[in-house]
Amino acid sequence: MSGFGTTSGDDPLQTAVWRLRSRGCWTDAAALLTPHAADPAAALERVGLLVERCMYTGEGWAEAEDALRTAEAGAVSDEERGGAACERGRLAYASTVLGVRDRADEARTALGRSAALLSPASPSRPLLDFRRGLLAEHIADSPQAARAAYRRAHEGAEAGGDRLLLSFTFHHQARLALREGETAEARHGFSEALRLREELGYLIGAAPALAALADCEPQPEADRLRAEAGRLFRLLGGVPVWLAGRLPVPPPRPVPAPHVPLV
Repeated sequence: MSGFGTTSGDDPLQTAVWRLRSRGCWTDAAALLTPHAADPAAALERVGLLVERCMYTGEGWAEAEDALRTAEAGAVSDEERGGAACERGRLAYASTVLGVRDRADEARTALGRSAALLSPASPSRPLLDFRRGLLAEHIADSPQAARAAYRRAHEGAEAGGDRLLLSFTFHHQARLALREGETAEARHGFSEALRLREELGYLIGAAPALAALADCEPQPEADRLRAEAGRLFRLLGGVPVWLAGRLPVPPPRPVPAPHVPLV
């Protein structure tokens, strides 16, 4: 699952799912797909929503696992089984990096199974490459392998016109560039990620992009970007959870004195 519902030609269901998802209403978006859960594609899309909720909120693990088992049981083709394995790898990765439970071995195994099932020409291949890059960067601590995976994903996203995935590949390649001190390259990547997310209306992805771009900018622009990221973070109820503690907290508003004594 990547940019479903982001183009004008999509059907009303996909458009409604996208609008809810882009604002962090994953449970409501998944509910729209529940009546179609017998369809393997819809079941897999529903899993993607619930796993994304886990990644952004740190909650909903049991529901995501249940939906994943349903999708795995209903998959009949290699493409469907490969897609389900890719989501299992993503869920295990999220559990590991968020400190819920160490499932790194499960993540590696699942993404490896997905790679074996999906053909090189599969439209799901760029998303798989991206997730293998995440594993290489954040679990294996192998930036070289991560960069290669992100580049493959980036090229696939460009070829397939997947602008949402492209925003993520820009973002994570920029992270690696910043890690290596390539500030100009990082600034370009984060700026492109933010531009794409704004164009798509992917509201939940705007705050991370703003916060990342702030790390590449001088003052006072850096403070302005972090303040805007903090505003969006609070607007969305503290999502994504990994930004907590990284953004400025506004001072409490002064309480005006009452016109008459309260007691």
